[in-house]
Amino acid sequence: MAMADQPAGKSFRLSMLLYDTRYRSITIQVIMLTLFVIGVWWLINNMYTNLAIANKAPDFGFLWNPSGYDINQHMIDYSSQSTNARAWLVGLLNTLLVAFLGCILATVLGVFIGVLRLSKNWIISRLMTVYIETFRNVPVLLWILFANSIFIDTLPQPKTFRGENATSHMLWDAFAFTNRGFYIPKPTFGEGYLPVLIVFALSIVAIFIFRKWAYKRQEATGEILPVFWIGVGLFFIPAIVTQLVMGSPIGLEYPALKGFNFKGGFHLRNSLISLWLALSLYTAAFIAEAVRAGIMAINKGQSEAAAALGLRQNRVMSLVVLPQALRVIIPPLISQYLNLTKNSSLAIAVGYMDLTGTLGGITLNQTGRALECILLLMLTYLAISLTISMVMNIYNNSVKLKER
Repeated sequence: MAMADQPAGKSFRLSMLLYDTRYRSITIQVIMLTLFVIGVWWLINNMYTNLAIANKAPDFGFLWNPSGYDINQHMIDYSSQSTNARAWLVGLLNTLLVAFLGCILATVLGVFIGVLRLSKNWIISRLMTVYIETFRNVPVLLWILFANSIFIDTLPQPKTFRGENATSHMLWDAFAFTNRGFYIPKPTFGEGYLPVLIVFALSIVAIFIFRKWAYKRQEATGEILPVFWIGVGLFFIPAIVTQLVMGSPIGLEYPALKGFNFKGGFHLRNSLISLWLALSLYTAAFIAEAVRAGIMAINKGQSEAAAALGLRQNRVMSLVVLPQALRVIIPPLISQYLNLTKNSSLAIAVGYMDLTGTLGGITLNQTGRALECILLLMLTYLAISLTISMVMNIYNNSVKLKER
């Protein structure tokens, strides 16, 4: 009787693609992949044919036509005469801004709340529980609208800052919080600013190099260096010294009330602030639970052993518990970052012009190119999400437990 696995030395025959276990799985995969590609090609071809019959063949030429609308919050130069492609770019940058700021604040709050959730203090633990259950059980859209309503209804109007009340209402004579948005100082760059920026960049690189060296030295000798304070010194001192030596080329432009509104500085609209805070506070509740689960996954014997060696509780958490808990925390953390980025598409509810508001909103309505706009919108969000996943997976691999 013939064997399924052909002995070595026999010539190859086509029948072996089905009956030989060495080739059968590859044959099945090739057949399935071919059928999948044919199916996708048929669907795309059928869609294109039907659109062509209806005189709606895909055409992306509208991207280079004038947009014809203004965007109230933009990080780059933009006007109503700019192209739809530039409006798409402005929306993309606005989305990335909210996602970046939201991920940072949500992570800081989530870790802090997750640790306090396990506190032995009954009041603190229960307060954190109330926070988590309150935020994660109310739709994020309601939190966005609620935050925006608070800013509009409670903050003063710009005219309140006139005359004698101007200084008293501003924070440190530099920050103005109004119902039209937040006004903060903006850096200005004069002649000779480039050396200051170069020194500042080198300081950041030096901090990462020092931290890596300090942790390696700690593993080898057990000696703990004041990494935080040395890092603060490296961050500020070289740049400040260079700034003074170069004659202070980098300054600040402060907002000032001129006419009916503030001029100068950065203008952060209430829609941006409310969206940022609502998404951050909402996502922080989920991150806190992931942090709590990661900490509880670590055996209590680890903490007890560290305490027996004389480590303080904060050192036990930062040096022993959290580094091991990261392998449990990072995977759900990636999902929360992706959710926060996608939830930013709710920005249109408060008038913040992100990707959905520009490309998927006004541009779509004005041009009537629904298929093209939605396709580009989906591909853009897909690219952002895959980039976040790739970066976080790289970080996850760097912190996973390694055998010695």
